[in-house]
Amino acid sequence: MTSLALFSLLYSVSVLTLTDSSLSSITTASKCTLLNSFQPGFVVKGDYVIGGIFPLHYNQEMPDLNGTYRPPPVNCNGFDPRAFRWAQTMRLAVEEINQNPVLLPNHTLGYKIFDSCAYPLTGQRAVLATLNGVSEENSFTHQCTNASPLLAIVGESGSAQSIVVSRILQPFRIPMISYFSSCACFSDRQKFPNFFRVIPSDDYQVKAIAQLLVHLNWTWVGLLRGDHEYGRFAVQGLLRELQETKVCVAYQEMIPLLYNRQVALKIMKVMRSSSAKVVVVFAGQGAMTPFLRDYMTQNITGIQWVASEALVTASVFSGREYYPYMGGTIGFGIKKGHISRLGDFLQTVNPKRYPDNVLVHELWESLYGCSPFPSSVTPMPPCSGQETLLEQNSAYMNTSSPRVAYNVYKAVYAIAHSLHNLLLCQPGRGPFQNNSCAQSNNIHPWQEVNFQIAGEEVDFDAKGDSVPYYDIINWQRGPEGNIEFVNVGLFDGTKAVGEELLIQEDGIKWAGHQSEVPVSVCSASCLPGFRKAVRRGEPICCFDCVPCDSGKITNQTTSVDCTICPEDFWSNKDRTACISKKVEYLTFDSLGIALTVMSVVGACFTLAVCGVFFCHRHTAIVRVNNSELSFFILFALTLCFLCSLLFIGKPTYWSCMLRHTAFSITFSLCISCILGKTLVVLAAFTATRPGHNIMKWLGPKQQRTIISSCTLVQVVICAAWLIDVPPFPSRNTQYEHSKIILECSVGSSLAFWCVLGYIGLQACLCFVLAFLARKLPGNFNEAKFITFSMLIFCAVWLAFIPAYISSPGNYADAVESFAILASSFGLLFCLFAPKSYIILLKPEKNTKQHLMGKENK
Repeated sequence: MTSLALFSLLYSVSVLTLTDSSLSSITTASKCTLLNSFQPGFVVKGDYVIGGIFPLHYNQEMPDLNGTYRPPPVNCNGFDPRAFRWAQTMRLAVEEINQNPVLLPNHTLGYKIFDSCAYPLTGQRAVLATLNGVSEENSFTHQCTNASPLLAIVGESGSAQSIVVSRILQPFRIPMISYFSSCACFSDRQKFPNFFRVIPSDDYQVKAIAQLLVHLNWTWVGLLRGDHEYGRFAVQGLLRELQETKVCVAYQEMIPLLYNRQVALKIMKVMRSSSAKVVVVFAGQGAMTPFLRDYMTQNITGIQWVASEALVTASVFSGREYYPYMGGTIGFGIKKGHISRLGDFLQTVNPKRYPDNVLVHELWESLYGCSPFPSSVTPMPPCSGQETLLEQNSAYMNTSSPRVAYNVYKAVYAIAHSLHNLLLCQPGRGPFQNNSCAQSNNIHPWQEVNFQIAGEEVDFDAKGDSVPYYDIINWQRGPEGNIEFVNVGLFDGTKAVGEELLIQEDGIKWAGHQSEVPVSVCSASCLPGFRKAVRRGEPICCFDCVPCDSGKITNQTTSVDCTICPEDFWSNKDRTACISKKVEYLTFDSLGIALTVMSVVGACFTLAVCGVFFCHRHTAIVRVNNSELSFFILFALTLCFLCSLLFIGKPTYWSCMLRHTAFSITFSLCISCILGKTLVVLAAFTATRPGHNIMKWLGPKQQRTIISSCTLVQVVICAAWLIDVPPFPSRNTQYEHSKIILECSVGSSLAFWCVLGYIGLQACLCFVLAFLARKLPGNFNEAKFITFSMLIFCAVWLAFIPAYISSPGNYADAVESFAILASSFGLLFCLFAPKSYIILLKPEKNTKQHLMGKENK
């Protein structure tokens, strides 16, 4: 609370109390008649009078205000012993101050305490009654007297009532200090310049509640508030705090100011049907008492209540009948204090000492169910007179941890200290402009007032709010089945962000007497490996869990997005971790072994044929078919079979260069030899015709030259390929993202297709020449076999092209290896199987006459 604001207001009021002419400034007439005048509950005279307004009743029956006749008085019911204790705390504080020789020496404080019935209209009448003086002859007269020397007002509890009281007091510049109005709206000094309070603003409370919801992972909650400014501003503040969190509001409901059971039943139906199991409530005991009565009749259980400071310490709900429905409630309560004399002072209040005080009678009726002075109006049985106030009457005698009562205590002392400083002000050292002591028009802040009570430092900020500090209260079952308010943590608004909330979860009992934190979510948390997909048109807390795509993972629950794995990693089956990608290449697995066996078998067959030809090199069938070219072909075929092995195994720089070059050169050598043989066969049969002597141009030397030249062209192409852009090992991650396929990149596609094209050109030329010689005479016309071999060779490599292009990774190597083996086997069997058959099985046909077709028949 700022000194200048409160000092100036108190100074203005003190000036009014010292001059008769100013008394009429408070009321428009020195004499009046109040309609339905309010009677003060307690009155004590003093040099300066403090007004006190308390909700001594929490319910009211409104009269018919149709304007056609004089309305009857408002009938307040539902006596609140807790609020009565607050009023007694104010009386105690005034008594202590008057007995203090240091604070306000030579001056006394008086008080007038009124009942607001926890309703704005009744609070308005209470403040008007407080502003008017009380007749000296009869404290309960219906006649107004001169204006009272009112210094300040301690009140009100509800924010809605405080707004009404503050606006009525503003024209008279009378300050009010609230002990329980926490609405954030009061921080606006322009609208409420005369309002101060000893309770933190709801800005801090909603921040604390938001942090609690986040801390306990309650992402789906309902909101219930009273129909007043306190509830409205608190809900607005909470929604503002929750905007940056993952907490969503399932519903917002409002308890009517004038309780309506039908509306309440609709609210309960929403609460019962909602999946939100946590309900945050901003309402006082006046609104909640009839609501909870119907709530219990509906037998609604399983709701975890989060109560604001207006409800969390309401002892009226501490009875054992409330525990099945409200047990486990958690909320933020006002910081508790210590008032040493409060317990003894409360016990002095009894019907014997105050026989004419209606409120004391109601206290006895509320605590003991009997009337100290029975009458026809109160059909309760008479009290025995032996009733004593004990600790078991917790609604009234709970002095072990006063909270709101402690705020009342601080409010009275704050007024006293402010007035004390003002009365001791010396000209030239004052808190006002130019260090003056009298500046009634200046109500702007200047410095802070602080003092100590029971060892606690009491101070206020520039907005007139107290330091934000809350106790976290949990409603737990007591030994006798009643509800006890147990402190399980605190919220210190002075701490750094993220460090304000301190909660002892192990000591909390939740709804249903459970030890585990209840769950309140719209959608269950997504397990690791799944991400959230928000449902269209619903809050972000309502979502579906969708598995992460391949290659993405999340190892956290309720992830919004999945994380892409690094390049060399892939998601596991559960999409919870990135694992190294499986590296694949044509290895010695079943496919690789099969190709290896075929390659070795082909090479062995070729060597076997070579052995047969070598052993029978002097026979006619070997000699007539040019044995030298046959051995060249067999040598080349052996290399062709063996070069397919280069395609099996992990690709390396050298193996990649050898794969295609060795294959192309060996096949070019083989086809060149076949081409040479085809030319020789064609020339041999053509030379028998008159005038043809072509064989002299196709002697052994010329044949070697043809083979060497044709092979050399391929060697040059391969050399240029290796020099320019040689093949190299590469990692293919595009075809199958979950694997790394090690393969040999051809480097230059042009060179690769040139190599294959050249072999194809040789094969086509060989096929054409062999086809032309297919009908030449002779029982063993080798041109026919060359034709068939070239047909097989061309068919294999024509089929290879689309298969190679469409095959992924290591399968491309397998296709190429298979094409090499298939074409090699085709050449081997077509060229040498018939000859081997005659050599081994039909030796009688292995004669020159038979081969030339000149054998006698």
